[in-house]
Amino acid sequence: MRQVHTLVIGSGAAGLAAALRLRELGVEDLLLLSEGLHRGTSINTGSDKQTYYKLGIYGSEPDSPVQLAHSIFDGGSVHGDVALVEAALSVRCFMHLVNLGVPFPHDEFGQYIGYKTDHDPKRRATSCGPYTSREMCLALIRAVKAAGVEIAERRTVAELVTVDGRAAGAIAFNGETKEFETILAENVVFAVGGPGGLYRTSVYPAGHFGAIGLALKAGALAQGLPESQFGLASIKFRWNVSGTYMQVLPRFISTAADGVSDEREFLLDHYPDAGAMNSMIFLKGYQWPFDVRKVPDGSSEIDLLVHEETVKKNRRVFLDFRSNTAAGLDFDALSEEARNYLEKSGALFGTPIERLRKMNPGAISLYADHGIDLTAEPLEIAVCAQHNNGGLAGNIWYESVNLPHLFPIGEVNGSHGVTRPGGTALNAGQVGAFRAAEFIAAKYRDFTLDFAAAEKRAVELLASLESRLNGTRDWRADRRELQERMTVYGGHLRPVEKLDEAADAARKLLDAMYRDGYPREDAEHAVTNFQLAFSHWLYLESIAFQAASGAGSRGSAALVNPDGSLMPENPAYRKFVLESGVTGDAVRLRWVDCRPVPEPDGWFENVWADCRDGRIYGTL
Repeated sequence: MRQVHTLVIGSGAAGLAAALRLRELGVEDLLLLSEGLHRGTSINTGSDKQTYYKLGIYGSEPDSPVQLAHSIFDGGSVHGDVALVEAALSVRCFMHLVNLGVPFPHDEFGQYIGYKTDHDPKRRATSCGPYTSREMCLALIRAVKAAGVEIAERRTVAELVTVDGRAAGAIAFNGETKEFETILAENVVFAVGGPGGLYRTSVYPAGHFGAIGLALKAGALAQGLPESQFGLASIKFRWNVSGTYMQVLPRFISTAADGVSDEREFLLDHYPDAGAMNSMIFLKGYQWPFDVRKVPDGSSEIDLLVHEETVKKNRRVFLDFRSNTAAGLDFDALSEEARNYLEKSGALFGTPIERLRKMNPGAISLYADHGIDLTAEPLEIAVCAQHNNGGLAGNIWYESVNLPHLFPIGEVNGSHGVTRPGGTALNAGQVGAFRAAEFIAAKYRDFTLDFAAAEKRAVELLASLESRLNGTRDWRADRRELQERMTVYGGHLRPVEKLDEAADAARKLLDAMYRDGYPREDAEHAVTNFQLAFSHWLYLESIAFQAASGAGSRGSAALVNPDGSLMPENPAYRKFVLESGVTGDAVRLRWVDCRPVPEPDGWFENVWADCRDGRIYGTL
């Protein structure tokens, strides 16, 4: 049983940044647990040009931290003080990545260029191509290794250890020795990513499952769990088909289940002409997430039409970049926005693949790197789970609001609310890493953990865990069941009258898994199933509660009435955040007021004194 000062769980962009920043601030007794440095979401996901969202720092367009905070806050169900933190530190964290070698583009004057992304009123977004988060990870891995941070790979965390109402470490399964290890820690930085394993139809990397269920089981409070983001993605190789993939106007075709016969351009049945259809496909590029406000007369109608083909009609849908629509492509028939964009990009010509090669050749080579030739074959797509805007509830220093010494950062921190400007997730992960590291270094350097009590608790948890690894359940069947349930009831279309039933079924599955257990040889998959089952239960309880409250359809999730109509949104609920938690067997669900965006007007000498004397960290 090992003891360390700070344990970092997760090696995505957020976890790596936290480990590096902790070391830079003098926290030496540090261990980073990872399932694998090259596994997980950050290093394996992207889009046509994956976005990093930050304060605008190009040209003469004015911007400020408070303005950026309001852009984050205005999406609804967001705490304004956290939004201001993410805005205020965005440039610092961005430049830290630049200094580590992440190749964000700048002009000859050194200005870092920006563009508009979804839900973005200014040109704050930037990108270094399809693999922005991978480039971030690679740069951070180099820096973390150079700093001498100890890294333990092939570890799957099975339990969080808590004692006396605080975090105290973790129990992990060692994939090499096939044994459990216990690491007790003064502080736990929890950077495990989003709930990638919860959905059958998903664009999360196949090997990324997330681990929010561990913290939920340990009693950590969550917020905004129903607020997920869904959108069109390829499924043979999991990747968002946003941005340029849509703006070059590919053909949308559906086929019979064999993927070949009965090919149809099904969108032509739903638009008055090819010009209207292609204009809407273009909009789908930077209105990529499914958004209930963009149906039935907006770009998100395309998501519903794809869903109808793939789910209701049991057909398959593909993007075909090899030729223009059979109805004929007339650039003059496009919307002014689409035509001007293609004209400025020098792409008013040719076929979709020719336009894609002109506008973003990396988007073609990306698929080629994964065995898919867009010049020779269509690309199969579906509406997929992509991001959880909710997660664990943290304060402005990214410490859990009810479980001290636990610091959820990255996607597992639920700071985003109903909608968010594209790319805010990458910024939020870096900001959370910096804030957690700073707070730990400033206020949590001394050991205060009762290690004897923590060890006793760890022994109890391990005994309970081992007792559940002497059973006969099939982990594959259980995972299929929970993933199917989340896709059907927690996806972008949620049948109102069946949500309570789904949550009850989720609880029954969890109980059965604990009662019957799994074979010991399936331990690595079993511990993942336990936390996934716990989280899918609380997610569905939260979704059902939100629906029963009357919040209605919002963000990327539509509530479907028994007659098939979509329930309208009650926008009043955007002023509140839904909190969720479990104590024992009792589920706690409640709406709390959004904290407003602070409007600070400080005096230099006073702020300097507060910073110098440590008053900015509050009182403990």
